[in-house]
Amino acid sequence: MAGKIAGDEDDLSPIAEINVTPFVDVVLVLLVIFMVTAPMLVREQLSVNLPKTSTGEKSATKALAIVLTKEGAVSIGDEAISMDQIGDKIKQAVAADPNIQAVITADKDTKHGDVVTVIDQVKRAGLTRFAIQIERN
Repeated sequence: MAGKIAGDEDDLSPIAEINVTPFVDVVLVLLVIFMVTAPMLVREQLSVNLPKTSTGEKSATKALAIVLTKEGAVSIGDEAISMDQIGDKIKQAVAADPNIQAVITADKDTKHGDVVTVIDQVKRAGLTRFAIQIERN
């Protein structure tokens, strides 16, 4: 018999069915805990407000991400570096993969001079293939 109906047999007999209600409650609580903590497990990234254009092309080659914030902070990949270290990091990346392309991502409020400095550092390091990331309208 799938369930026990009131009045069947003896009311004093032991209940032999599995009660799944506490199990479902525990699973739902764990689900809520994972949903709340999952965003905290994601690495913090630099917040960059990209300039928008109506034209632009996508690149399909392996890219080295260079991020420049409006405060002047620079990072290559996941590593925060100073402006002086850009050339060394790019030389290492070019040595590992000569076909690599740099993608420069700069906040739209970044100083023009900082972006030009990054481009100059990229070219001096021997990487002539680079792109500036934009956000399409």
